[in-house]
This record gives sequence, structure tokens and C-alpha cells, in this order.
Amino acid sequence: MADHLINILAIESSCDDTAAAVLSNGKILSNIVATQEVHKQYGGVVPELASRAHQQNIVPVIHQALEKANIDKKDLSAIAFTRGPGLMGSLLVGTSFAKSLAMGLNVPLIEVNHMQAHILAHFIEEEGFDKPEFPFLAMTISGGHTQIVKVSDYFDMKVIGETLDDAVGEAFDKSAKILGLPYPGGPLIDKYAREGDPKAFQFTKPKVDDLNFSFSGFKTAVLYFIQKKTKEDPEFVEKNLKDICASIQYTIIGILMDKLKKAVKNTGINQVAIGGGVSANSGIRQALVNAEKKWGWKCFIPKFEYTTDNAAMIGIAGYHKYLQKDFADFSVTAQSRYKI
Repeated sequence: MADHLINILAIESSCDDTAAAVLSNGKILSNIVATQEVHKQYGGVVPELASRAHQQNIVPVIHQALEKANIDKKDLSAIAFTRGPGLMGSLLVGTSFAKSLAMGLNVPLIEVNHMQAHILAHFIEEEGFDKPEFPFLAMTISGGHTQIVKVSDYFDMKVIGETLDDAVGEAFDKSAKILGLPYPGGPLIDKYAREGDPKAFQFTKPKVDDLNFSFSGFKTAVLYFIQKKTKEDPEFVEKNLKDICASIQYTIIGILMDKLKKAVKNTGINQVAIGGGVSANSGIRQALVNAEKKWGWKCFIPKFEYTTDNAAMIGIAGYHKYLQKDFADFSVTAQSRYKI
């Protein structure tokens, strides 16, 4: 632990949430997120509108984060920011602002990989939450990513399985769209699934080699199933919504858990952590709790506010990079594709 205060301002702008957090020696003092409502009417994130909204939100969000943390910008030790992966226009706003601020304050700049940050969110000091020990397996599940990562150290990570096409969050959202539910539909499927019968309808699981995933065929299967059933009965979705949602969710969770089981078997590592927006799903959380009892795994499920995009996770990644004196050059550029 450092013998002086390391105050880090973290900025996250990879998609449609503008977020800023202030950490002092790894402890979260503030974590502010401004969500963008504008995308709901379009049924998905519109990149151009997202970057404009970031430009409007970034100054007030950072101001609020500093105010809530009761820290003056003169007392900041470094600025951490999301370099990628994400939407290029959105990333540019955060990257440019972070560079300018770090330059103006004459403090180090720290670039953070968004996907690494989702995993490192487990190291945020939070009462009642254990931290995984190295090595552990991390499953990062979000709208854009589905990965299984072997984590040997804070920044020693190896992707051992990933999606070959669509991510799991997209499978949830697209299925919801097929059912006529508003965007974002993933949380609504979760909500209705709780009251439905998960075995009411059967969807086949895609056969994919090794630890990789594929969800495009699953989405097509849902589409064809709904088209066929509504032809027979136009009110089919209305009458069976809860059961359909429960069956979709049951199948998706089955796909994820089958691969996790295989990863644990292949690596011999039974510490499993989840992260990313889809890890807020109650069914997935329950499946991991059950796995602890059933197979003796040790599972780590983050606090809700650290699952979706937030700056606290960028800050904790930045803090560990600061301790290693791993600073970025001011010539650093945003990267829409950025591997772990």
C-alpha cells in the first residue's frame, strides 16, 4: 500500500454511458454515471448521437465526481481513461478530455482496456464482497463481448474462449426485439423469465468447438419459432410471454454454464468471476450460486453498479497500473478494437 494518497480520476466513455469516478488509494470516493435516454426510440445505440451526448455530459459528470469525492483537481495524482474497445466516436471524447486534463494538471495519464477493467472490478474495496485469488477464470458478458479469460495476475490475462459472432447481450436484446419488447430488452427478458416456465419451449444449443461461443444461430432459431407460432396464433407471444422469456433465458444460461464447466475442467481452476452488463442478470447470478453448491466452485459476482459500464472499474485498473508506474504517452489514441 502506498504511504501517500494516490488520487485517481477515472473516465469511461466506451459506449452510451458517460462516467467518472474518483479513487483514493484504491477506495471509491465517487462513482457518477450519466446514461443516455436518446437511444431508446431507435431500438439500439446510435454512435453519432452517443458521442454528441458524451460531449454534453463529460464536464458536468467529472465536476460532480470531484465534488462528491471532495477532492480538488490539483490533488489528483493521475487521470485514467478507457482507451478501448468501444464505439470510436464515444472513445474519442473520453480520450481527448483525459489527455487534455492530464496535460493541464501535469499528472500521468493511464490508459485502460475496458474488458480488463470489467474483470478488475472485483478488486474494488467493497464491504461484504470477497476478491478472487490468482489464478481465476473470468467470464465477461456484455452487449459486445462474451469471453472466458484466464487471469493469472492483474494484467496477465489470456482469452481462452470467446464468441465467434454475436455477444450474449445481443442475443438477449435481439430476442426481446423479436418479442416486441422495447430496447434494452435484456433486463425485460430477465424480469418476465422469473415468473415463467424455463422448460415450456425448447431451443437447441449451438454446437461450437472448444470454449468458444456462437449466438447468431440461436437468434435465428428464436425468430423462426416466433414467426411459426404467431402464424398459427397471432396472440401467441402475448399469451406465453413469461414462458417464452424463461425458455430463452434458460437456454442462454445453459450455453454459458456448459462452457464455464468445460473451462474449469480444462484448467483445473475452480475460482470463477463474472463481469460485464449481462452479469446483472438474475438467472446467471443464480446459476453461479448453484454451481458453488453443486460443483464446489468459488464464485465472485460483482455489485450491480460495477457490472454495467462505470468509471470505478476504470479507476481500480488505473490504480494498479499506477502502482506499477505503467503510464501512457500523450500520443496515445483510442482503439475501437482492443484485445485483452
